[in-house]
Amino acid sequence: MRQVVLDTETTGLDPQEGHRIIEIGCVELIDRQMTDQRFHCYINPEREIDRDAVQVHGIDNQFLADKPLFADIADKLLDFIKDSEVIIHNAPFDVGFINAELNRLNRNYGRMEDHCHILDTLQLARHKHPGQRNSLDALCKRYQIDNSHRDLHGALLDAEILAMVYLAMTGGQLSLYQEEETTMSHRADTPASHPPLPHRFSLKTIACPADEYLAHEQRLRAIDEDSGGNCLWLQQEQ
Repeated sequence: MRQVVLDTETTGLDPQEGHRIIEIGCVELIDRQMTDQRFHCYINPEREIDRDAVQVHGIDNQFLADKPLFADIADKLLDFIKDSEVIIHNAPFDVGFINAELNRLNRNYGRMEDHCHILDTLQLARHKHPGQRNSLDALCKRYQIDNSHRDLHGALLDAEILAMVYLAMTGGQLSLYQEEETTMSHRADTPASHPPLPHRFSLKTIACPADEYLAHEQRLRAIDEDSGGNCLWLQQEQ
């Protein structure tokens, strides 16, 4: 399963007022593990950046003067996210900006949603933690994700942090053997009580009986209905 965690920085808050994207950062997850594949670019917005926005991300027009236009990177961005589940915190904001940029190009790109499936981690967090603060900083604190190096917002840095928050929030760790490897490294000076686990197994495949498969599907549908359409297993299958 391929997922892409995405974040943007912009000149302001509303694309309907002519505000533009100035930075896009994406990180790739394969089977819930971060890879070294990244998509990152700064973009010349062809307009002034609001002063309040500069205070948030620290990017000014002088820095962006020689950067490519969105038209120059649109195909590369769509190729990177194509047919993936794209994970975004407060997705309507970023998706709204990307769709406004795509529409401005008049190239029949359609919408971002036509190229990928979108998962909003803000909605997911609100469902898991109703009545609590669910900003990215609040989730980092809740799930003990170190974001002390985040003095200013940055699209790639925020995407990397969100990837770790998402994996923690959905009950996964970066590596199946992360805990074992960490434990073994802490005991480097003492004899290991057992050999390290191998990284590959040869497993026997056992077919699921039809009645058990049907019962499993019925149970998932019941969970999906009770959770308001938030059964993650079904979302992954889709």
